[in-house]
Amino acid sequence: MQCLKCQRAKLLSWKVSSFSTCRTCLQSPVENHGRIFALSNESGVFSTLNDGGTAEEKLFRPVNFRMKGFFIYYINIFLQTRLYSMSKERIVVKIGSSSLTNQEGEVDREKLSEHVAAIASLKKLGHEVILVSSGAVAAGFKKLGYPTRPVTIKGKQAAASVGQGLLIQTYMEKFNAYDITAAQILLTRSDFSNRDRYRNAFATITELLDRGILPIINENDTVAVDELTFGDNDMLSSLVSGFIHADRLIILTDIDGIYDRNPNVNPEAKKYYFLEEITDELIEQADTTGSKFGTGGMKSKLLAAKTALSLGVSVFIGTGSGERKLLDILEGKGNGTYIYSKEHQTLNTKKQWIALHSESSGKVYVDQGAVEAILYNGKSLLSPGVFKVSGMFEKGDVVDVYSIKGFIGRGQVSVSSEELRRYLEEKIRSGKDFQRKALEVIHRNNWVEADLTISQ
Repeated sequence: MQCLKCQRAKLLSWKVSSFSTCRTCLQSPVENHGRIFALSNESGVFSTLNDGGTAEEKLFRPVNFRMKGFFIYYINIFLQTRLYSMSKERIVVKIGSSSLTNQEGEVDREKLSEHVAAIASLKKLGHEVILVSSGAVAAGFKKLGYPTRPVTIKGKQAAASVGQGLLIQTYMEKFNAYDITAAQILLTRSDFSNRDRYRNAFATITELLDRGILPIINENDTVAVDELTFGDNDMLSSLVSGFIHADRLIILTDIDGIYDRNPNVNPEAKKYYFLEEITDELIEQADTTGSKFGTGGMKSKLLAAKTALSLGVSVFIGTGSGERKLLDILEGKGNGTYIYSKEHQTLNTKKQWIALHSESSGKVYVDQGAVEAILYNGKSLLSPGVFKVSGMFEKGDVVDVYSIKGFIGRGQVSVSSEELRRYLEEKIRSGKDFQRKALEVIHRNNWVEADLTISQ
């Protein structure tokens, strides 16, 4: 198939509308090509909106005759069924410091009002929205007498303790004008690593969304360690989008997308309008320096995007202006980079916790038969496939699993290390006469492969 405007082959479906989106120009074919819409391939013309089937099925159904070359098929933008309109989605919007502050590093109330109006436009159309907002330090440092944004951890945390209240108060006042009730949620890394707190956070956010409330999430900077651990909330927004099973993550920043080089210092930098994956090479060459008043940088955003993709969440990184900026992004007209891959499947909440947040209590080493069973045949890990145990763990703990070639995944164990060691010792003593019933070490529902886990 071809996009007639770009004369480029292949149309790739992306969740911006009921239609597919051109891989090159990244716009809805109807939006991009006006009232004239044309698709063609070697086997003939593709029909559009006849009867029966979904929008995409109708769009790509072949006509019952063959033609050579191009055939232009006319359709009206304003279709009777309005299939162009978007389905309702659960969307995480992340607003970084650079998109929220002025030249002095303070919260820009005009920018904030614009963000609120844009989010209100999404809510008006029935979308569920979760806002992850930076800006607590920016909102508070002047109140402490700092002439500029503090650079020490204690200074930032003190400013955040003052600014968090001021920031959420401002948000609530602005959203109230649109009859939107907002709720504040402060999170730290430990809220994700602790299984009970992780479940509670999920339950709270889900309940708020069910009640039509807008959750506003920020890292709890006042008690966070390791220099604002979520990287200007980029990774926080990614993890939140995954564990609430969002349809997409929109990261608003002051750069209009992802480039192969820093566009601020290299005018020949190439912009990526669409990416199917975030490669290690792309991350390595990204700038790690955040804006003057932010802590993220493009590398932080790419790492967040890679994590979100692995959790089945599509991502947009870019900028925008006006109260329609978020709607434009959903319609494929955003000023930035769209990142989406059909290959990634969603992970349930429990597997996300195992893969990304849990702390390993030990290691289990398995033979090639076990590798094939758990990696390629979807089986649970059983004790006959284990030949070595390292560390002390109890039933319900999470362990890393290794083959002779290296790390292959992580899982929540069904047995303790002591019980598994006793099994292995008895197996060695008995030799060929060993007949004990196999133990289930890791059930397949509690197993996550290496490419979905945190780096080892």
